[in-house]
This record gives sequence, C-alpha cells and structure tokens, in this order.
Amino acid sequence: MPFTYDYPRPMVTVDAVVFRKNGTSNEVLLIKRGHYPYEGMWALPGGFVDMEETLEEAIVRELEEETGLKNVELWQLNAYSEIHRDPRGRNISITFYGIADLIDTTVTSGDDAADARWFNVDQMPELAFDHKKVVELALSKLSL
Repeated sequence: MPFTYDYPRPMVTVDAVVFRKNGTSNEVLLIKRGHYPYEGMWALPGGFVDMEETLEEAIVRELEEETGLKNVELWQLNAYSEIHRDPRGRNISITFYGIADLIDTTVTSGDDAADARWFNVDQMPELAFDHKKVVELALSKLSL
C-alpha cells in the first residue's frame, strides 16, 4: 500500500550549470524554455526528479534530454529552497556544475526546451527563476 499524507509536499528538481572554455571566453549552456513558467526565457537545463532515480541520474537525463549533451562530469553545487522561487508551487532544486570539453559540445534542443545554446558568461540574457544566482555561485567555485 502506498503511503499517503494529508500535508503538501514540495517538488524536487535538478539544474545543471555547464561551462566550456572557447578561446579566450568562458561560456555557459542555457536552454530557452518552451513551456510555462517563463516560456521563452533562457534558463539552466534541468527538470523534475523521477520517483525511481537518484539526483545524479536525474541531472544526467535532463541534460541529455534538453541539450543532447552527454559525458559531462558534474558535481553537486547547492540546494535552493526559497519559498516562492517557482510559480508552479513549492520547489526545491539541487544544482550541479561541471566543465565540458570544447570537443563534442554541439547542442540541440529537445524535450521541453525550445532552444539550447552556449552564451558568453559576460553576456548572458536575463535568466528565469533564480538561475543567475546559481550561475554566479558556480563561477565562484571554478577557475576558468
């Protein structure tokens, strides 16, 4: 018998901050959101954790589904739990970061991403959710 509870539970998501060095510039991978909320805005690749997967499995799956990118070593960065960070409801996001090799970093949008592109970290568009804060923390952890 499955457990049921009378109190609400938060959604759990994962987000990936993936960087690459391209000549003298540092770039970050972003997706254009194809659905509510923030449809049409740029964001980090990520999504909901399925019931039968770990956080690490979820972020690898989401990164591949939304961008086609594989084989990037990712490290857990932080958890974000501000109460109103997602207009869909209570959401806790566990973020990961990593550096992709310049070779094999061609990306194509898929799943619920309308587009996927690399952006110079100094010329990023406005980001959905609290993703600017996430990128800034990841940049502070790396020496690019």
